[in-house]
Amino acid sequence: MKIPENTGDHSANTPPATGLAGWIDQRLPVISAFRAEYVDFRLPRNLNWLWNFGAILTVVLVLMLATGIFLAMNYTATDAGAFLSVEAIDRQLSGGWLLRAMHMTGANLFLAALYIHLFRGLYYGSYKAPREILWLTGLILLVMVMATAFAGYMLPWGQMSYWGADVITKAVGAVPVIGGALEHIMTGSDHLGDVFLHRFFVLHFLMAFLVVAVVGLHVTAVHISGSNNPLGIEPKSKKDTLTFHPYYTTKDLVGLIIFALIFTALMFFWPNLLAEPANYAPADPMHTPADIEPEWYFLPFYGLLQSVPSKFGGLLAAAGSIVVLFFLPWLDRSPIRSARFRPLCRVGLLGLVVAFVLLAVAGKHHAEGVWMIVARLAGLYYFGYFLVLLPLAARMEKTRPLPSSIAAAEGDA
Repeated sequence: MKIPENTGDHSANTPPATGLAGWIDQRLPVISAFRAEYVDFRLPRNLNWLWNFGAILTVVLVLMLATGIFLAMNYTATDAGAFLSVEAIDRQLSGGWLLRAMHMTGANLFLAALYIHLFRGLYYGSYKAPREILWLTGLILLVMVMATAFAGYMLPWGQMSYWGADVITKAVGAVPVIGGALEHIMTGSDHLGDVFLHRFFVLHFLMAFLVVAVVGLHVTAVHISGSNNPLGIEPKSKKDTLTFHPYYTTKDLVGLIIFALIFTALMFFWPNLLAEPANYAPADPMHTPADIEPEWYFLPFYGLLQSVPSKFGGLLAAAGSIVVLFFLPWLDRSPIRSARFRPLCRVGLLGLVVAFVLLAVAGKHHAEGVWMIVARLAGLYYFGYFLVLLPLAARMEKTRPLPSSIAAAEGDA
């Protein structure tokens, strides 16, 4: 479809605000700033459905904050009262079951959307110059969200919450020299109880609002460096771009509707897909569950943790799988961004996804027997992709030619 060159260029035709809005805008230009950054802001015209996940993550984050505040009003952060307060929210508080279901479903789908968002950045090379700060703030968000999710998983104080906390605190305690001090900071005493729960409740609540602040930095970085696109080439003229509104607001709305349908279906029809049955029993330090495993979104890191013989080595491997991503802009020196034009990296990235999934399955099987071998091979490939394949591919890979412009690639030269 041929799009006229001036399509979507509404900035010159947008009249200035008048009346009360104009009076406010003259003194505090929030309206004109919003129009410039979220109405007339230009984006590459070829963004696909993977770019919907930025809007999806923003909406789910707001939902998580809103439901979390109401849940916190009725939660008791004590060893004796935590599980009972969660039960009271579910069974006695008017609409409490719905708030908690929305919060639990939102946590799971937020991490799922975040992983897809991260994969998009890896596939299209969104970590390359000039978007290094954008990539780094996104990874900081990933770490913060994972910490928030872990702290939130502790709060119901069911069997899996307690024993999951026991596994992690002991892993942290295995760190040489400072491990004992770190473990004591986490637990607050010689056992998991009131102090531990209170600290993690505060951490969960505080981190949620810190995430909002870093999201602001992340969005600012997008607006300064501009959005990447599936071709990985910069727009050369207005012909290569469209305004955010109405083109991408409409597209995001469609994506949000589809996501809302999936969200609703999981919440009402398949809630047990996102919940661990053992966590509906109160924490019992005297009874160890048959299978201790984290939520699905931590399983790949749990697989890495268990694939290494020592607890400290496993902790290093799990942490290193995130840390290595911070160095990606400097590990991959190829001038080509998008994997569409990099055959070797495209195959390698497919292998990375397979390795990540295999680590998750191995983590679910506690990396025992053949799954131990699978976890170690998958872990080696995971680190090999970033530390070996990408640096070598930048020198050896025969890339496909890039189009002259985004418009030319779509037959609108």
